[in-house]
Amino acid sequence: MLDVLKYQRSGQPKASNGKGAIDIDRVSITFGTGPTAHRAVETTSLKIMPGEFVCILGPSGCGKSTLLNAIAGYVKPSSGSVRVDGVEVEKPGPDRGMVFQQYSLLPWKTVYENVAFGPRMAGKSRREAGSIANTFLGMVGLRKFGNRYPAELSGGMQQRVGIARALANYPSVLLMDEPFGALDAQTRLMMQESLLEIWQKFGTTVVFVTHDVDEAVFLADRVLVMSAAPGRVIEDLRIPLPRPRSTDMGSMPDYIRARQHCLEVIRAESRRAFEEQNA
Repeated sequence: MLDVLKYQRSGQPKASNGKGAIDIDRVSITFGTGPTAHRAVETTSLKIMPGEFVCILGPSGCGKSTLLNAIAGYVKPSSGSVRVDGVEVEKPGPDRGMVFQQYSLLPWKTVYENVAFGPRMAGKSRREAGSIANTFLGMVGLRKFGNRYPAELSGGMQQRVGIARALANYPSVLLMDEPFGALDAQTRLMMQESLLEIWQKFGTTVVFVTHDVDEAVFLADRVLVMSAAPGRVIEDLRIPLPRPRSTDMGSMPDYIRARQHCLEVIRAESRRAFEEQNA
């Protein structure tokens, strides 16, 4: 880890009621059995504090999404445990909102209905769910588009609806799997800034998977770099950039040093994996 990068939490929000702590304890994840078994994640332990914004970075196929899915409850560890606020994760739950790269909206429902759907399933009245939907659509700047259908929106707008929908159940943890990967460069920058604004207001813990080094350094309090498969965390880099952040921080020395360090770690790991595959 770079000694010059000292952690600063200036301007970082606190999660509601201090919730959103994640404890990953000696987790390994293997798919299949016998000679065809594939170990996606090697024995990995880490802790994420309530309200932190953590990015998981690494070469393709390193198990980033698999580890995220274990936190979400979609994948069960082969060994070890994942706990959120002290409770072991055994299945998906409303305390963990998920945003995927694919927008995953219900195409037959309006934007308003998509966001209200989660609260309604959680037992809220139609009026309560509607109020929640309007609140979060306003937070992502789409209240005027509530009566539109997903197909009528741009990719960036659909992803903002996805974020609003994930937040509508007031989760303590927001899990994001390369949510901006399909967007053009300019829209992606706008979405990154918008996400940080929402995070500052909402204060939930965010775990964000990306393969983009610049995105990780810009967004995160901490960047976790994973090795090539089987993946494990080989670097826990704390980013000292102050908050609120803006895209003009790319020229700051701390940003440049953090970016270069991440690139060097990933490049070395990718080279090692390539050499092993061709040995």
